[in-house]
Amino acid sequence: MIVKSLRLGQLEIPDDKIIKMEKPILGFEHLGRYCLIEVDELRPFMWMQSVEDPAVAFLVVNPRVFFPGYKIEVNSKEIAEIKVDRVEAVETYVIVTVPEDPREMSVNLQGPVIINTENNRAKQLILVNSEYKIAHNILDTLPEEKAKTSVPELEPAGV
Repeated sequence: MIVKSLRLGQLEIPDDKIIKMEKPILGFEHLGRYCLIEVDELRPFMWMQSVEDPAVAFLVVNPRVFFPGYKIEVNSKEIAEIKVDRVEAVETYVIVTVPEDPREMSVNLQGPVIINTENNRAKQLILVNSEYKIAHNILDTLPEEKAKTSVPELEPAGV
C-alpha cells in the first residue's frame, strides 16, 4: 500500500503493517488506520502516520524508554476489543507533544495506544483514576547532562 505523508513523503507499507484502530485517537475519530514509521535519526521515537490523511502523524514512543516503571491495568473488555490472545503480543506507545521549546517535550501517559502485534488491531485507552497525567515532561526523567543532548530535531506541536 502506498501511504502519503506530509512529513515523510510517499511510503510503501506492506498491507500487513497497517494498524486498524478499534477505538480511535481522541479528536481523530474519523481516522481509523495508521502505520508505524521508524526513522533512524528519531529513535527511540517513531511516527504513527494516518493512512487516510497525509497531514496527520503522531510522534510516539514506548513509555518505558523514559518511564521504566510505567504500568497500566487493562480490563479484559479492553483487551477483548483488540482480540488479544497473548499479553506478550501487545505493544504500548504514548503520544509525544513537542512545543516550540523542545525542552518542554511531554508524553501523554494517561492516553496510551495499545497495539496487538499479532493482528494489528489497536486502540487508545483513557486511564481513569490514574496517577498518570496527559503531560509528563520527558527531559525531567533524564540526568541533566544527557537532557541537554537528547532533544531531537523536531517541528513544534501539531500533527
